[in-house]
Amino acid sequence: MKTLTIFTPTFNRASLLPRLYDSLKAQTNQNFVWMIINDGSSDNTDEVVKSFLEENILEIEYIKQKNQGMHGAHNTAYKNCKTELNTCIDDDDLAPKNAVELILDKWNSLGENQQKYSGIVALDAYFDGELIGSQFTTESTTLESFYLNGGSGDKKLIYRTEVMNQYPEYPIFEGEKYVGLGYKYLLADQDYQLATLNEVVCLVDYQPEGSSNNMWRQYYKNPKGFAFIRKEQMKICKSKKRILKDAAHYVAHSLKSKNGNFITESPRKFLTILAIPFGLVLYLYTLYQNKKQGGLYQR
Repeated sequence: MKTLTIFTPTFNRASLLPRLYDSLKAQTNQNFVWMIINDGSSDNTDEVVKSFLEENILEIEYIKQKNQGMHGAHNTAYKNCKTELNTCIDDDDLAPKNAVELILDKWNSLGENQQKYSGIVALDAYFDGELIGSQFTTESTTLESFYLNGGSGDKKLIYRTEVMNQYPEYPIFEGEKYVGLGYKYLLADQDYQLATLNEVVCLVDYQPEGSSNNMWRQYYKNPKGFAFIRKEQMKICKSKKRILKDAAHYVAHSLKSKNGNFITESPRKFLTILAIPFGLVLYLYTLYQNKKQGGLYQR
Protein backbone atom coordinates (compact mmCIF):
# COMPACT_ATOMS: atom_id res chain seq x y z
CA MET A 1 0.00 0.00 0.00
CA LYS A 2 1.16 3.51 -0.78
CA THR A 3 2.05 5.89 2.07
CA LEU A 4 0.56 9.19 0.84
CA THR A 5 -2.71 10.23 -0.75
CA ILE A 6 -2.70 13.49 -2.69
CA PHE A 7 -6.33 14.50 -3.04
CA THR A 8 -7.68 17.12 -5.40
CA PRO A 9 -11.21 18.53 -5.12
CA THR A 10 -12.27 19.90 -8.48
CA PHE A 11 -15.26 21.83 -9.77
CA ASN A 12 -15.41 22.80 -13.45
CA ARG A 13 -11.63 23.01 -13.73
CA ALA A 14 -11.08 20.32 -16.38
CA SER A 15 -8.78 22.65 -18.29
CA LEU A 16 -6.40 22.90 -15.31
CA LEU A 17 -6.20 19.25 -14.29
CA PRO A 18 -3.66 18.18 -16.98
CA ARG A 19 -1.14 20.66 -15.61
CA LEU A 20 -1.33 19.12 -12.14
CA TYR A 21 -1.33 15.61 -13.63
CA ASP A 22 1.92 16.31 -15.46
CA SER A 23 3.56 17.51 -12.25
CA LEU A 24 2.49 14.35 -10.43
CA LYS A 25 3.77 12.09 -13.21
CA ALA A 26 7.15 13.79 -12.82
CA GLN A 27 7.49 13.03 -9.09
CA THR A 28 10.83 11.51 -8.10
CA ASN A 29 9.00 9.34 -5.56
CA GLN A 30 5.82 7.64 -6.77
CA ASN A 31 4.75 6.31 -3.37
CA PHE A 32 1.37 8.05 -3.52
CA VAL A 33 -2.22 7.73 -4.69
CA TRP A 34 -3.92 10.60 -6.51
CA MET A 35 -7.53 10.93 -5.41
CA ILE A 36 -9.61 13.22 -7.64
CA ILE A 37 -12.94 14.33 -6.17
CA ASN A 38 -15.29 15.67 -8.81
CA ASP A 39 -17.52 17.96 -6.77
CA GLY A 40 -20.46 18.16 -9.15
CA SER A 41 -18.67 19.50 -12.25
CA SER A 42 -20.71 20.16 -15.37
CA ASP A 43 -17.72 20.45 -17.76
CA ASN A 44 -15.68 17.64 -19.34
CA THR A 45 -13.88 16.58 -16.17
CA ASP A 46 -15.01 12.96 -16.70
CA GLU A 47 -13.35 12.79 -20.11
CA VAL A 48 -10.13 14.41 -18.88
CA VAL A 49 -9.80 12.02 -15.95
CA LYS A 50 -10.63 9.07 -18.22
CA SER A 51 -7.61 9.99 -20.35
CA PHE A 52 -5.42 9.94 -17.22
CA LEU A 53 -6.75 6.52 -16.24
CA GLU A 54 -6.17 5.14 -19.71
CA GLU A 55 -2.49 6.13 -19.54
CA ASN A 56 -2.18 3.91 -16.44
CA ILE A 57 0.86 5.77 -15.13
CA LEU A 58 -0.40 6.90 -11.73
CA GLU A 59 -2.54 5.10 -9.20
CA ILE A 60 -5.70 7.23 -9.43
CA GLU A 61 -8.92 7.02 -7.43
CA TYR A 62 -11.76 8.98 -9.03
CA ILE A 63 -14.81 9.91 -6.93
CA LYS A 64 -17.86 11.83 -8.13
CA GLN A 65 -20.36 13.54 -5.86
CA LYS A 66 -23.00 16.23 -5.82
CA ASN A 67 -21.61 19.72 -5.31
CA GLN A 68 -20.88 20.28 -1.62
CA GLY A 69 -18.07 22.80 -1.73
CA MET A 70 -14.44 22.41 -0.78
CA HIS A 71 -15.13 21.25 2.77
CA GLY A 72 -17.57 18.58 1.55
CA ALA A 73 -14.89 17.29 -0.79
CA HIS A 74 -12.44 17.13 2.13
CA ASN A 75 -14.99 15.06 4.08
CA THR A 76 -15.10 12.65 1.16
CA ALA A 77 -11.32 12.50 0.93
CA TYR A 78 -10.84 11.65 4.59
CA LYS A 79 -13.56 8.98 4.49
CA ASN A 80 -12.03 7.27 1.47
CA CYS A 81 -8.32 7.70 2.18
CA LYS A 82 -6.56 4.42 2.98
CA THR A 83 -2.97 5.66 3.23
CA GLU A 84 -1.08 6.73 6.35
CA LEU A 85 -0.71 10.34 5.18
CA ASN A 86 -2.79 12.68 3.06
CA THR A 87 -2.52 16.17 1.65
CA CYS A 88 -4.65 18.36 -0.58
CA ILE A 89 -3.22 19.88 -3.74
CA ASP A 90 -5.83 22.01 -5.44
CA ASP A 91 -6.68 21.66 -9.12
CA ASP A 92 -5.04 24.99 -9.95
CA ASP A 93 -1.75 24.15 -8.21
CA LEU A 94 1.36 22.10 -8.98
CA ALA A 95 3.67 19.81 -7.06
CA PRO A 96 7.43 20.40 -7.51
CA LYS A 97 9.00 17.22 -8.84
CA ASN A 98 10.54 16.35 -5.47
CA ALA A 99 7.47 17.18 -3.35
CA VAL A 100 6.54 13.60 -2.46
CA GLU A 101 10.19 12.73 -1.83
CA LEU A 102 10.58 15.68 0.56
CA ILE A 103 7.39 14.83 2.44
CA LEU A 104 8.16 11.14 2.89
CA ASP A 105 11.81 11.72 3.77
CA LYS A 106 10.72 14.13 6.50
CA TRP A 107 8.09 11.73 7.78
CA ASN A 108 10.48 8.78 7.87
CA SER A 109 13.10 10.89 9.67
CA LEU A 110 10.73 11.25 12.63
CA GLY A 111 11.02 7.54 13.36
CA GLU A 112 9.43 6.49 16.65
CA ASN A 113 8.26 10.06 17.27
CA GLN A 114 5.73 9.98 14.42
CA GLN A 115 2.83 9.32 16.77
CA LYS A 116 3.51 12.61 18.57
CA TYR A 117 2.64 14.55 15.43
CA SER A 118 -0.59 15.11 13.53
CA GLY A 119 1.57 15.41 10.43
CA ILE A 120 3.85 17.89 8.69
CA VAL A 121 3.50 21.55 7.78
CA ALA A 122 5.57 22.64 4.78
CA LEU A 123 5.94 25.67 2.53
CA ASP A 124 3.99 26.97 -0.47
CA ALA A 125 5.41 29.18 -3.21
CA TYR A 126 4.10 30.96 -6.28
CA PHE A 127 4.85 29.53 -9.72
CA ASP A 128 7.83 31.85 -10.06
CA GLY A 129 9.37 30.38 -6.91
CA GLU A 130 8.63 33.30 -4.58
CA LEU A 131 7.92 31.96 -1.11
CA ILE A 132 4.44 32.59 0.29
CA GLY A 133 4.79 34.02 3.77
CA SER A 134 7.46 33.12 6.29
CA GLN A 135 9.55 30.06 7.04
CA PHE A 136 9.49 28.07 10.27
CA THR A 137 11.85 28.82 13.13
CA THR A 138 11.16 25.71 15.24
CA GLU A 139 11.21 21.96 14.60
CA SER A 140 7.54 21.64 15.49
CA THR A 141 4.57 23.94 15.95
CA THR A 142 0.82 24.21 15.98
CA LEU A 143 -0.86 26.38 13.37
CA GLU A 144 -2.28 28.65 16.05
CA SER A 145 1.08 29.27 17.69
CA PHE A 146 2.81 29.76 14.32
CA TYR A 147 0.45 32.55 13.27
CA LEU A 148 0.16 34.10 16.74
CA ASN A 149 3.95 34.37 16.88
CA GLY A 150 4.25 36.30 13.64
CA GLY A 151 4.17 33.50 11.06
CA SER A 152 2.47 34.34 7.79
CA GLY A 153 1.27 32.94 4.49
CA ASP A 154 -0.51 29.83 3.27
CA LYS A 155 1.21 26.57 4.18
CA LYS A 156 0.89 23.02 2.92
CA LEU A 157 -0.50 20.60 5.48
CA ILE A 158 0.19 16.88 5.35
CA TYR A 159 -1.87 15.04 7.96
CA ARG A 160 -2.01 11.53 9.34
CA THR A 161 -5.27 10.10 8.07
CA GLU A 162 -6.16 8.50 11.39
CA VAL A 163 -5.78 11.88 13.10
CA MET A 164 -8.13 13.67 10.71
CA ASN A 165 -10.69 10.91 11.20
CA GLN A 166 -10.60 11.34 14.99
CA TYR A 167 -12.52 14.58 14.67
CA PRO A 168 -16.03 15.45 13.43
CA GLU A 169 -16.62 16.03 9.74
CA TYR A 170 -17.09 19.53 8.40
CA PRO A 171 -20.81 20.37 8.74
CA ILE A 172 -22.89 20.86 5.60
CA PHE A 173 -25.32 23.79 5.75
CA GLU A 174 -28.20 23.75 3.31
CA GLY A 175 -27.79 26.33 0.58
CA GLU A 176 -24.16 27.03 1.50
CA LYS A 177 -20.90 25.70 0.05
CA TYR A 178 -18.15 26.90 2.36
CA VAL A 179 -16.94 26.00 5.84
CA GLY A 180 -13.38 26.95 6.79
CA LEU A 181 -11.01 24.01 6.57
CA GLY A 182 -9.25 25.33 9.65
CA TYR A 183 -11.95 23.74 11.82
CA LYS A 184 -10.39 20.28 11.83
CA TYR A 185 -6.88 21.71 11.87
CA LEU A 186 -7.74 23.67 15.01
CA LEU A 187 -9.02 20.52 16.70
CA ALA A 188 -5.85 18.64 15.81
CA ASP A 189 -3.81 21.53 17.23
CA GLN A 190 -5.23 20.78 20.68
CA ASP A 191 -3.80 17.26 20.74
CA TYR A 192 -0.72 17.25 18.51
CA GLN A 193 2.18 19.25 17.13
CA LEU A 194 3.05 19.50 13.43
CA ALA A 195 6.59 18.69 12.32
CA THR A 196 7.93 21.63 10.30
CA LEU A 197 9.52 21.28 6.87
CA ASN A 198 11.22 24.35 5.42
CA GLU A 199 10.87 23.11 1.86
CA VAL A 200 8.39 24.05 -0.87
CA VAL A 201 6.07 21.15 -1.67
CA CYS A 202 3.32 23.04 -3.52
CA LEU A 203 3.30 25.78 -6.16
CA VAL A 204 0.19 27.91 -5.92
CA ASP A 205 -1.70 29.69 -8.70
CA TYR A 206 -4.56 31.65 -7.15
CA GLN A 207 -7.38 31.87 -9.67
CA PRO A 208 -9.32 35.16 -10.01
CA GLU A 209 -12.61 33.39 -9.29
CA GLY A 210 -11.23 31.22 -6.47
CA SER A 211 -12.03 31.42 -2.77
CA SER A 212 -8.75 33.08 -1.81
CA ASN A 213 -9.48 36.06 -4.04
CA ASN A 214 -13.18 36.27 -3.23
CA MET A 215 -13.44 35.94 0.54
CA TRP A 216 -15.92 38.78 0.94
CA ARG A 217 -18.26 37.03 -1.46
CA GLN A 218 -17.82 33.83 0.51
CA TYR A 219 -18.70 35.71 3.69
CA TYR A 220 -21.87 37.01 2.03
CA LYS A 221 -23.10 33.70 0.64
CA ASN A 222 -22.04 31.33 3.44
CA PRO A 223 -22.81 33.07 6.74
CA LYS A 224 -23.81 29.93 8.67
CA GLY A 225 -20.57 28.21 7.76
CA PHE A 226 -18.47 31.19 8.80
CA ALA A 227 -20.46 31.71 12.02
CA PHE A 228 -19.81 28.05 12.85
CA ILE A 229 -16.04 28.25 12.47
CA ARG A 230 -15.83 31.51 14.42
CA LYS A 231 -17.87 29.99 17.24
CA GLU A 232 -15.60 26.94 17.35
CA GLN A 233 -12.51 29.14 17.40
CA MET A 234 -13.89 31.15 20.32
CA LYS A 235 -14.16 27.92 22.32
CA ILE A 236 -10.52 26.98 21.82
CA CYS A 237 -8.32 29.98 21.02
CA LYS A 238 -6.23 31.31 23.90
CA SER A 239 -5.60 34.84 22.63
CA LYS A 240 -8.23 37.30 23.88
CA LYS A 241 -7.47 39.60 20.94
CA ARG A 242 -8.15 36.71 18.55
CA ILE A 243 -11.31 35.75 20.43
CA LEU A 244 -12.66 39.31 20.19
CA LYS A 245 -11.94 39.29 16.45
CA ASP A 246 -13.74 35.95 16.12
CA ALA A 247 -16.65 37.34 18.12
CA ALA A 248 -16.99 40.33 15.77
CA HIS A 249 -17.02 38.02 12.75
CA TYR A 250 -19.49 35.72 14.52
CA VAL A 251 -21.82 38.67 15.10
CA ALA A 252 -21.54 39.79 11.46
CA HIS A 253 -22.26 36.33 10.06
CA SER A 254 -25.11 35.80 12.52
CA LEU A 255 -26.70 39.06 11.39
CA LYS A 256 -26.41 37.96 7.76
CA SER A 257 -27.98 34.56 8.49
CA LYS A 258 -30.72 36.24 10.60
CA ASN A 259 -29.87 34.17 13.68
CA GLY A 260 -31.57 35.98 16.54
CA ASN A 261 -30.17 33.53 19.09
CA PHE A 262 -26.52 34.24 18.41
CA ILE A 263 -25.81 35.62 21.91
CA THR A 264 -27.31 32.65 23.75
CA GLU A 265 -25.54 30.26 21.36
CA SER A 266 -22.17 31.95 21.79
CA PRO A 267 -19.52 30.20 23.93
CA ARG A 268 -18.23 33.70 24.89
CA LYS A 269 -21.40 35.64 25.60
CA PHE A 270 -19.83 38.69 27.26
CA LEU A 271 -17.22 39.16 24.54
CA THR A 272 -19.89 38.63 21.91
CA ILE A 273 -21.97 41.45 23.41
CA LEU A 274 -18.87 43.68 23.45
CA ALA A 275 -18.23 42.80 19.82
CA ILE A 276 -21.70 43.75 18.55
CA PRO A 277 -20.73 47.27 17.33
CA PHE A 278 -17.70 45.87 15.50
CA GLY A 279 -19.77 43.02 14.10
CA LEU A 280 -22.40 45.44 12.81
CA VAL A 281 -19.73 47.46 11.00
CA LEU A 282 -18.25 44.28 9.55
CA TYR A 283 -21.70 43.10 8.42
CA LEU A 284 -22.33 46.39 6.60
CA TYR A 285 -18.84 46.27 5.07
CA THR A 286 -19.49 42.72 3.85
CA LEU A 287 -22.66 43.92 2.10
CA TYR A 288 -20.68 46.74 0.51
CA GLN A 289 -17.84 44.51 -0.66
CA ASN A 290 -20.22 41.94 -2.14
CA LYS A 291 -22.05 44.63 -4.07
CA LYS A 292 -18.74 46.11 -5.19
CA GLN A 293 -17.52 42.76 -6.50
CA GLY A 294 -20.73 42.32 -8.42
CA GLY A 295 -22.16 38.98 -7.37
CA LEU A 296 -20.71 35.63 -6.45
CA TYR A 297 -18.59 32.96 -8.03
CA GLN A 298 -19.88 30.01 -6.06
CA ARG A 299 -17.59 27.03 -5.86
